[in-house]
Amino acid sequence: MKPTSISAEALFEAHREILRWEWIAGHAHPERRFDEAAVRDAQSAADLVGYLNYIHPYRVQIVGRREVAYLSSSTVEDQERRISRIVTLEPPVLIGADGVAPPDRLVAMCDRAEIPLFVTSESAGQVIDIVRAYLAQLFADRITRHGVFMDILGLGVLLTGESGLGKSELGLELISRGHGLVADDAVDLYKVSQSSLEGRCPELLLNLLEVRGIGLLDIKAIFGETAVRRKMRLKLIVHLVRKETMEREFERLPYEPLYEDILGLPVRKVVITVDAGRNLAVLVEAAVRNTILQLRGIDTYQEFIERHQRAMEQGEE
Repeated sequence: MKPTSISAEALFEAHREILRWEWIAGHAHPERRFDEAAVRDAQSAADLVGYLNYIHPYRVQIVGRREVAYLSSSTVEDQERRISRIVTLEPPVLIGADGVAPPDRLVAMCDRAEIPLFVTSESAGQVIDIVRAYLAQLFADRITRHGVFMDILGLGVLLTGESGLGKSELGLELISRGHGLVADDAVDLYKVSQSSLEGRCPELLLNLLEVRGIGLLDIKAIFGETAVRRKMRLKLIVHLVRKETMEREFERLPYEPLYEDILGLPVRKVVITVDAGRNLAVLVEAAVRNTILQLRGIDTYQEFIERHQRAMEQGEE
């Protein structure tokens, strides 16, 4: 389950070092949260953060150099009215950026309304990018899948299959061939946008790979920094099956690409038979290379069908 809200205090602490900001108003209500309805209705993190020229209820508002100039250039009455409108829409947090001081009336009104006000010297654009990325991860739909998630030739690949087929051993061999481990056994998948999934390792299992008969291996300590990854976009699922399962449930040459639905998004999938004498690492690498070609618009199977059709037509002639 994804969280439905976040407190102002948690947002402040999560970015204290990165944004080097100060909390100058609204200290009386540090647990102030995003409205749950606003979080639920938002289509993305971008809907939860914005400039004052697009003021939406219950969303973080950014006050940059232009916004401060806009507020300060008006008469006292207009400034009071504009600031009152901001406060009336109940933003969970106001963030002053670009190193400019918010108007005194805005600071005073945030104190009265118990709305946290942070200020930072970082640019407004950077603040928006950082906060949106944080909220995108926090509020993203997520699911935990069993398997080994790896970076193979720059592609995020999830190795799945029945228990006892040697997924972790395969992962170890791929690591020894220069590829990177993201997660073993359990993978947290996040829907970070309307078209992409991102896989990360649970904190408890970070850098660890379990191999039967050996135990837990610290991949980072054994193979070095380059053997592990923090996260990857999921692009391919490689599903391992026994020979009898392959013959019973799958086509030898599927006439169209296989896909698996995860959090409402289709993910490319290939099925590989586990059998004595097969070099699974080489087969996985080949599957990844073929997927890269497909993503570039090169379909080997379709080219074969067209070649076969031309051969038939020439035969008839």
